Amino acid sequence: FQGYEPYVRLRYRLIDADSHINEPPGVWVDRVPARYRDLVPRMEHFEQGDAWVMEGVKDPINFGLNAGATFSRAERRPWVRFEEIPRGGHEPAARLEELDTDMIDAAVLYPTPRLSHLAIATQDPDLHLAMVRAYNDWIAEYAGYEPSRLGGMAIIPNRGIEQAVDEIRRVASMPGIAGLLVGNYPHGDPDLSPEDDPVWEAVEESGLKPHIHVKLVNEMPEDIYAPGKITQGRAAADLRFLQAPATMVQFLNSGVFDRIPDLEVVFVEVDAGWVPYVKEQLDNRFRRRAVDPKSRLKKLPSEYIEEHFSFTYITDSYAVRNRHAIGVDRLMWSSDFPHSGADWPDSWRTITAVMDDVPADERHAILAGN
Repeated sequence: FQGYEPYVRLRYRLIDADSHINEPPGVWVDRVPARYRDLVPRMEHFEQGDAWVMEGVKDPINFGLNAGATFSRAERRPWVRFEEIPRGGHEPAARLEELDTDMIDAAVLYPTPRLSHLAIATQDPDLHLAMVRAYNDWIAEYAGYEPSRLGGMAIIPNRGIEQAVDEIRRVASMPGIAGLLVGNYPHGDPDLSPEDDPVWEAVEESGLKPHIHVKLVNEMPEDIYAPGKITQGRAAADLRFLQAPATMVQFLNSGVFDRIPDLEVVFVEVDAGWVPYVKEQLDNRFRRRAVDPKSRLKKLPSEYIEEHFSFTYITDSYAVRNRHAIGVDRLMWSSDFPHSGADWPDSWRTITAVMDDVPADERHAILAGN
């Protein structure tokens, strides 16, 4: 990456491929043009704690469990006051101390999912772009505090191709940016289209990789844990990989990897134990169809998957055991810190518990090299 040349000589032992920040109250209201300030997410006080609200969005978005990793399990709760959460979520110097405590050398930083969905799912193109740019500026400043250890994910706009291409080119030169987050397909809905190709070309030219964190979204979030409702969203949250195979097949069937052969996509927080099964099933279906010059794919689906997709996992002993069927060079460990699913400050204990028989070179690839 441009600007990262001084760091290529560093010896990383453990890189967290998926961690998060906790957005500060002013990330949007302090950074968007004045005409948008009443329309963007803001933090408000409720009796049970603080939460994010936005005009037209029914449910407040609390964040206690998105900042709960440093608390004991007995202390974790959905509703908290912002001043109660650890400073590392929004102050980079404190985050470096948290990394040191867990003996992690560097971390890739993603936004808070439900909160970032407010920006991603905003339909008005101008308001959407203002929110995306405000977030990207903030995360670049946060990670730019120490870019050898903090790598921010910039959000790709998704309300028009031209906006997306321009923003990719703008953020690519920012020293704190290490990758690009795809929240929805750039043209504006969850159905991949050849119309998006100029964006993938701009991504490739930037030297950054596109990342999909859990799933694509095009609707405003709701409270999936609301009393009295057993929502599909809650089920999907417990099995985070559910959308990933379908999204992967969208990319395969689109032929984009034949048109842009160097494009690579990272699936984040979806684990990878399912990947060998999907490869087997897609190849089986492909071979049962006529394979001729008119075939949709030029190679087996599994070959595209092995060449164009990488995966982060939090706890996935199946993926580690089946790493050769996935691709040792396609797996990356992650913690999800500071979310409550993290093992901080004992990440190494969890890692070694499932890697005792993994050769040193393969272990290093999964933990840092990839």
